[in-house]
Amino acid sequence: MLRKCLWLVAVAVLVLSQWVGGPAIAAELDEATRTVPLNVEGDTIVLSLDQVARGRKKFSQTCAICHNSGITKTNPTVGLDAGSLAGALPPRDNVEALVAYLKEPMTYDGLSDISALHPSLKSSDIYPQMRGLTDEDLVALSGHILIQPKILGPLWGGGKSTVSAPGLGSA
Repeated sequence: MLRKCLWLVAVAVLVLSQWVGGPAIAAELDEATRTVPLNVEGDTIVLSLDQVARGRKKFSQTCAICHNSGITKTNPTVGLDAGSLAGALPPRDNVEALVAYLKEPMTYDGLSDISALHPSLKSSDIYPQMRGLTDEDLVALSGHILIQPKILGPLWGGGKSTVSAPGLGSA
């Protein structure tokens, strides 16, 4: 009986670790996975393993409460999946655009400032979790958001991603 219980616990831990962390452990990510769009001109950046780890940590500390698994709790129709980021005005599907958004957030249509409603550096007086974030932190955090569709596929952003991950198929 004890063996059976230990075996079940071991399987549960394995499954949970694959679901929560799985291939997202920085040391396991190859260069192709760590390569993300830098700007609208089409330049790319290869995130270092340190940036990947830092981005994951900063996302967990500052964003995951409202964007767990890339889903936006306050508006589930607009997640952090590749399609939603590309559909924003201006598009937020590259590091520079996400960093700009984290400094001064705008509505999805790009018409109104929402810094009073969304954590940002501009509103760090009312969102203390944003205090102390450096530009390097914002780049790492943005990189984390952009590599998640490659790692989690349709599990990131509520299943709307068009990027497929090995073994997960496309959305």
